[in-house]
Amino acid sequence: WLFPINFVPVYQVFAFRIVFQKAMERASPDENLKVRVLNLIDSITFSVFQYTTRGLFECDKLTYTAQVTFQILLMSKEINAVELDFLLRYPAQTRVTSPVEFLSNYSWGGIKALSSMEEFRNLDRDIEGSAKRWKKFVESECPEKEKFPQEWKNKSALQRLCIMRAIRPDRMTYAVRDFVEEKLGSKYVVGRSLDFATSFEESGPATPMFFILSPGVDPLKDVEKQGKKLGYTFNNRNFHNVSLGQGQEVVAEQALDLAAKEGHWVILQNIHLVAKWLSSLEKKLEQHSEGSHQDFRVFISAEPAPSPDSHIIPQGILENSIKITNEPPTGMHANLHKALDNFTQDTLEMCTRENEFKSILFALCYFHAVVAERRKFGPQGWNRSYPFNTGDLTISVNVLYNYLEASSKVPYDDLRYLFGEIMYGGHITDDWDRRLCKTYLEEFIKPEMLEGELFLAPGFPLPGSMDYNGYHQYIDDTLPPESPYLYGLHPNAEIGFLTQTSEKLFRIVLEMQPRDSSMGEGGVVTREETVKALLDEMLEKLIDEFNIAELMTKVEERTPYVVVAFQECERMNILTSEIKRSLKELDLGLKGELTMTSDMENLQNALFLDMVPESWIKKAYPSTASLGMWFADLLTRIKELETWTGDFSLPSAVWLAGFFNPQSFLTAIMQSTARKNEWPLDKMTLQCDVTKKNREDFASPPREGAYVHGLFMEGARWDAQAGIITDARLKELTPAMPVIFIKAIPADKQDIRSVYPCPVYKTRQRGPTYVWTFNLKTRENPSKWVLAGVALLLQI
Repeated sequence: WLFPINFVPVYQVFAFRIVFQKAMERASPDENLKVRVLNLIDSITFSVFQYTTRGLFECDKLTYTAQVTFQILLMSKEINAVELDFLLRYPAQTRVTSPVEFLSNYSWGGIKALSSMEEFRNLDRDIEGSAKRWKKFVESECPEKEKFPQEWKNKSALQRLCIMRAIRPDRMTYAVRDFVEEKLGSKYVVGRSLDFATSFEESGPATPMFFILSPGVDPLKDVEKQGKKLGYTFNNRNFHNVSLGQGQEVVAEQALDLAAKEGHWVILQNIHLVAKWLSSLEKKLEQHSEGSHQDFRVFISAEPAPSPDSHIIPQGILENSIKITNEPPTGMHANLHKALDNFTQDTLEMCTRENEFKSILFALCYFHAVVAERRKFGPQGWNRSYPFNTGDLTISVNVLYNYLEASSKVPYDDLRYLFGEIMYGGHITDDWDRRLCKTYLEEFIKPEMLEGELFLAPGFPLPGSMDYNGYHQYIDDTLPPESPYLYGLHPNAEIGFLTQTSEKLFRIVLEMQPRDSSMGEGGVVTREETVKALLDEMLEKLIDEFNIAELMTKVEERTPYVVVAFQECERMNILTSEIKRSLKELDLGLKGELTMTSDMENLQNALFLDMVPESWIKKAYPSTASLGMWFADLLTRIKELETWTGDFSLPSAVWLAGFFNPQSFLTAIMQSTARKNEWPLDKMTLQCDVTKKNREDFASPPREGAYVHGLFMEGARWDAQAGIITDARLKELTPAMPVIFIKAIPADKQDIRSVYPCPVYKTRQRGPTYVWTFNLKTRENPSKWVLAGVALLLQI
């Protein structure tokens, strides 16, 4: 399986030739031709793999590794294309109910889909029949390392991956890594990055080194260190450092001319800041790539483009460079040390109020590490991503010093305000994220911290007065192992984050598959056949649009609820007519009766990849579902609307997630009550009481307000018996809520004691999908649920 050239990004083809030649030189010689060819293939494959991965960010490396592995195995016919298609696409059956409590309905949908394939026949029966053994396997900590129950342990590595995808999606990044190691060898999954000196050996006058920047990392330290070793320093005047973005383009060009002639080194920092000059730089580098001094070297740094369409670095520069990524360390342990590294023993001694200063400084370091690293938990961590940086921390410590020197008492409120609303809060644009930031500071910086009673995390008390090295030692000795608990989150947050990472991995690899037809032999139908079958099925299932004029004749009074129903019907008509229009157009295109346009090709591609097409998303509601699940959900929404508009009487329990605009229905509850009682609308609020019942238990709507169902809680669960929020159960990521009774009351009558103001979002993406705030009863301090990122979701 020779490493095919199409696994290499297009801008690297020129460099690929050089890597290819060097790999051939490096391959072990052998007199046996077969062995020699195998050695060549192994050396070339690994060299190109290594060359490409060092220019990728950590989050993309496994995607690339998986793609390489699957393509090599497909070419050598070691894996079945149908099974790979299942792994990447995961066409789970919808509307199935899991018969076993240790698997979700979504997991069971995958098992049912697998069981319809010959190689997996009776998998569903075996899981039901040997539930105890499967439960133990599914609930083990690292199931990818365990043997599968029964004869399923004898299945191929890819078949085991397919089953694992259904039963433990959160472990798939680990399982794929193990699969790569089994098939290609451990050198493909070892996490150590190449040291700079090794990469430097491949550079030359025509091959610059290109550093892709990450926040908080200075790759140029490596260049300076290597330069010092080889006699290139600023003092020796053979090492030139030009920081671009402040009109330094002429200086940079002069430095390049001099260096090419004399054999010096040149660093060009932040070239992304001088977009217009980049074509001149490309020409200058090309000019000096031949005939320059053999010791001439160029080192370039730039930030990655925020999106594919905003790339500005010329292809020629990328093509000829060795690309290297440097990323900051991850995890609480590394980040806490890194935060403390911004200070010295002198910093600790500079304040006359030494004890207070040291305690608050350490708490600030922990706070800084938490807010920076919490990003990895996605929307449950922060609604939006913020560029917190070391400057926020060092300025906060300066402010702390000034305030302590100027005050006789520690001004806790002032300090928290300055840190939370200005220094760090200055980055924050979302109100719920602002609340989170404020809550962390209220928990970490308060008078109890000087009495030795403050825990920054479970098992990690705030240390007493120590010297600088003592604090570093304290972190090593006392900080518990990495876990969501260190951030105030429930362990489920990690399961959710790992599951979403796995979903993203497979979606990207699926999108990277060859587009010519199918994924190869093995009975996979062609791309066109797959799309045509799906298109026909959708057109058949979509009903006629709602006849608004006819519906209006049924209505005696246009109540707020009736207005909402009409608005929803209108929105649904716009969406379904776009779906029908685009599908019929594509159908004609596939038959050859219409010329295929780029829009039609995009639609075909989305249908094939099981993604909701862009033109539908624009007219629909936020959703994170795959196309199959999205379409099933759409049909359910239509059915709910049909039932409601049958006689326009309010359903006994309303499916809040079924609305394009749930806010309009919640507002209608307030409008109805306001009209009935002649209360001013702006002086009203919603009160929500969580019942102990499910949807089926209600036969009629309440006299005032509405019963709503279909909500889920993330970050915690609802204890129906006690009527309060409580800790989530492990692996129950989004437990369903009972029916909630929502009614409107005067704002001054609401009871806000012992409640957690819980945000309601349409999807797990949170952020812009915010709907409302429901006050939920809690016996514990609401700050616990703020840090845990507890929210109600309308879709999961």
